[in-house]
Amino acid sequence: MNNALTRFYCTAFLGVRVVASGSLQHVVTTVKDALDDGDLTQLLLFDDSTGKPIDVDFRGKTDDVLKRLGEQFDDLPGTEMNDQPTRRVGRPKLGVVSGEVTLLPRHWEWLKSQPGGASVTLRKLIDEARRAGDKQSNIRESQEATHNFMTAMAGNFHQYEEALRALYAGDLDRFHDFIDDWAPDIRNHVKRLAANAFSKEH
Repeated sequence: MNNALTRFYCTAFLGVRVVASGSLQHVVTTVKDALDDGDLTQLLLFDDSTGKPIDVDFRGKTDDVLKRLGEQFDDLPGTEMNDQPTRRVGRPKLGVVSGEVTLLPRHWEWLKSQPGGASVTLRKLIDEARRAGDKQSNIRESQEATHNFMTAMAGNFHQYEEALRALYAGDLDRFHDFIDDWAPDIRNHVKRLAANAFSKEH
């Protein structure tokens, strides 16, 4: 079995009801066992990381479906894990890599005045910038996944547009208010996808 199918997480909906959630392998196996062919044609599977629908051909036996998906995922980039570390030039124990930094005199003066000197200060500044960038990236990815799913499954729901505006405005309380009366499984999945879409200050 293609390991990607056990690492790829999704949620299956029949109408507004969740029928299975977990790895793609688990979801496919579960719905093939539980649903008849008529229901399978109405089933919608969503990628939990992007909120986008997944096209699954449910014809044949479960093994046939999984085999086709395995072949499909073999063609996708990023499904193979590379466990080989990359060797870099520098002091091996610290992983330090030397390089050139071009700054104006006032920048050098400020760096030299900081505790630990220029190198320590630069590393701290870079780490802080990376953390801030990662946080913004997580927020943006969560917003996009939530938007994708809401558009597919809740586009005609009451206060859909208002909920989207609250999502991008970072207003968690108003967002929850707008989706409160939605179908429970839809609402709960939206909240799950939006878990990282709001600043922790909210």
